[in-house]
Amino acid sequence: MDRSQKRKFGRSNIEVTAFAFGTAPIGNFLREIDEPTADAMVQHAWDAGVRFYDTAPMYGHGLSELRLGHSLRWKKRDDFVLASKVGRVLKAGRRSEIDFAPWNNAAPNTMAFDYSYDGTMRSFEDSLQRLALERIDMLFIHDIDRFTRGDEQPKVFRQAMDGCWRALERLRSEGVVKAIGVGVNEWEVCHEALKQRDFDCFLLAGRYTLLEQEALDGFLPLCEERGAAVLVGGGFNSGILATGAIPGAKYNYAPAPAAVMDKVAKIEAVCREHGVPLPAAALQFVVAHPAIPAFCAGTRTVEQLEQNLKWFSHPIPADFWADLKHRKLLREDAPVPA
Repeated sequence: MDRSQKRKFGRSNIEVTAFAFGTAPIGNFLREIDEPTADAMVQHAWDAGVRFYDTAPMYGHGLSELRLGHSLRWKKRDDFVLASKVGRVLKAGRRSEIDFAPWNNAAPNTMAFDYSYDGTMRSFEDSLQRLALERIDMLFIHDIDRFTRGDEQPKVFRQAMDGCWRALERLRSEGVVKAIGVGVNEWEVCHEALKQRDFDCFLLAGRYTLLEQEALDGFLPLCEERGAAVLVGGGFNSGILATGAIPGAKYNYAPAPAAVMDKVAKIEAVCREHGVPLPAAALQFVVAHPAIPAFCAGTRTVEQLEQNLKWFSHPIPADFWADLKHRKLLREDAPVPA
C-alpha cells in the first residue's frame, strides 16, 4: 500500500495521503518528547511523502499545535492538509497551578470545554495563532462522546449540535475551512451526529480495527451514502495490535481483558502462517473501507515512525484476509485490501 498515494477525502475537494501523521505524542502525551525529536518526526514523515497532519488544542494544552506549526512553517501551504479540533478554549496560566495530566511538561495554558458558537470561533482563531499557518483545512468537534464526558454526554452533544455546528457551518460556507466533522472514540456518537447534521467527515479513534468492526452496522454505510469521509485513529487499539498478546498488552489504555488477548492470539497465529506482521495487517485493514481514505498514527521516535511506514507498505497476500474471515476472526462484510 502506497503511503503517499493521494485519495479523495469523501465529498470534499480535499485529497489526502492514506498515511496521516498524528500529533498527540508531540504534545507530550504520557511522557515528554524533546523539541529536536518532535521536529525530526515531522520532517521524516514529510520526506516519506506524508502530507496529512492532525492536531488539536487538547494535545499538550496547545504544545502540539505550536510544534507542528513550527515544523511545517516553511513548506508550501498548498502541499499539505491540516486538521485540528474545536470544543476546548485555552487561556494562559501559571504552570505551577495547572493540572497537565496526562500530558507531561505541556504548554502553560489552562483548558476548558466550550461548545458554544463564540467558543468555537475563539478556539479556531487561537489554533491559527498557535500554528502560525494561514489556514486549517478541516475541523472536528472534539470529545463529545460518553467515554470523555460521562453522564454529561447527552447535554454536551446537544450543545455541540447547536453552537459548534453553527460556527463550523458558517466557516465552511464562507470557504474558510473545507470540511467539518466530529472527532470522538465512539462510532455511535458519529452516527448520531451524521443523522442530525450535514457533516463532511469524522475522526474515529480505536473503534474500527482488526478487533472491532461494529461500525459496519450503521455508521460506515451511512458515511458511504452521504459521501462522508472517516479518518481512523487508534488502529492498534492503543497497543495490543502492535505488540501482540504479550503479558501487559494494552487495550483502550488499560490491560487487555482475557477475551481480547485470546482473539489477538488467534489473529497472530494466522499472521505467522502467512508471514504477515500483525501491525501491518492492522494498519492496512482500516484503509480498505471505501469511506476511510486515511488512518492516523502518532509515534514517539523517528524509528517508530519509520517502522509504521514500513508496515503500511508490507505486502499482504489476499488469502490472508480470506483465512481471517474463514476462521471468524474478521467480519464477512468487512472490506479488505485488494
